[in-house]
Amino acid sequence: MSFVDKHQLWTAEQAEAAVRMRRLAEEHGLTTIRFSFPDQHGILRGKTLTVDAALSSLEDGCSITTTLLAKDTSHRTVFPVFTAGGGFGMAEMQGGSDALMVADPTTFRVLPWAPGTGWVLCDLYFANGVPVPFATRNLYRSALATLDQRGYQFMAGLEVECHIFKVEDPRLAPGDAGMPGQPGVPPTVSLLTQGYQYLTEQRFDQMEPALEIIRANLVALGLPLRSIELEYGPSQCEFVLQPALGLAPADTMVLFRSAVKQIAQRHGYHATFMCRPRIPNAMSSGWHLHQSLVARDGSNAFMTDDAEGLSALGRHYMAGLLAHARAAAVFSTPTINGYRRYRAYSLAPDRAIWGRDNRGVMIRVLGGPGDRATRLENRIGEPAANPYLYMASQIAAGLDGVDRKLDPGPSADVPYETKASLLPKSLSEAVDALKQDAFFREAFGATFIDYYTFLKTAEIERFQAEVSDWEQREYFEMF
Repeated sequence: MSFVDKHQLWTAEQAEAAVRMRRLAEEHGLTTIRFSFPDQHGILRGKTLTVDAALSSLEDGCSITTTLLAKDTSHRTVFPVFTAGGGFGMAEMQGGSDALMVADPTTFRVLPWAPGTGWVLCDLYFANGVPVPFATRNLYRSALATLDQRGYQFMAGLEVECHIFKVEDPRLAPGDAGMPGQPGVPPTVSLLTQGYQYLTEQRFDQMEPALEIIRANLVALGLPLRSIELEYGPSQCEFVLQPALGLAPADTMVLFRSAVKQIAQRHGYHATFMCRPRIPNAMSSGWHLHQSLVARDGSNAFMTDDAEGLSALGRHYMAGLLAHARAAAVFSTPTINGYRRYRAYSLAPDRAIWGRDNRGVMIRVLGGPGDRATRLENRIGEPAANPYLYMASQIAAGLDGVDRKLDPGPSADVPYETKASLLPKSLSEAVDALKQDAFFREAFGATFIDYYTFLKTAEIERFQAEVSDWEQREYFEMF
């Protein structure tokens, strides 16, 4: 009996997808398949297997070291894995032991930019079939299950800003390599466009050669790309992806980010989802998360025929997002650099308020009476956020607002002057807010919250220990 069968890990849909995956691997003449899982930072890690090894591992899993879950953004192992319990208080995490990557065949794709290569997203399990509690895809799946028990599905659309530069020097001399705890020297880059001609066709055309390469590959990959737009700053652009249900939007985000970086690199460009690169005149990038709940009959649970334009459920849900905004900030904005974006009068939020189609607020209510596209646009996130944690935190906070029938208060017409709870000014402040919030300890479990805040504290301590180009080294290449 296979590992999947023994522990009943696949649904009927996944079993059917596995059959299709085997057929596609043969039809496309694949030579390798990448088994990947999203780590605690939303970065893909894994192994590339020969096609025969990959298909034979499909139902039995592929081993991977648990130390990958003990690393901060510098790839430094910050937990004492060779002590009793490995620093996690769990025998399964001790001594650099193995976990199993089990493929989710519904995510299988053929990579258009890597000849003969397939890709599949995996979930992490211990040898006894128990899901690894620090794997963020597992945590998001639990949030979706809680929502499903109430009769709803989570729908999310992605609006993601990033920068694309031309690489002048990849900085690949041995001395540039760096080491865990001290990232290497990031590439030297130049601009593809000057900035501040927001949405002008001329500036878009300057970036089009690079953007067209990326667009063609994303479409060939099957990602639900809707638009590509020129953003405000130099070499800055925005990708909008169609809304989808459940796991799909989070899976789309990790593959989209990884794909854009890989495609760009192969053509002499550097794409970064770092919020505010240390490049002269660069502007901050955000990730606006559009969300709604879909009822079992397929209707939009946020839609109403009332003049309010948002159902009572939607108002309570939004109030939950506002009430937990400070503690959830560490999930939507997990890097030190991301907090440079929260500035007044900057088209980015600095406090927990909402408005109707007002780009200065944290949450915009979009739609109107009878509009099936009624939704909330949360503008709090940075493009480097782990999508599984970002979306899980939204569901948890929103449902708390529903359970307690919270009121979001009046719309803020002058967002930067309205009295409201301020968003954290730093990652340190956000971590403190999370530690003090009993709600998320209950929603995500104390084990995960302690784990995640430990990782972030290690990152903060390294930042505070030096005065340098820390943020550029830490995030510019990784994200």
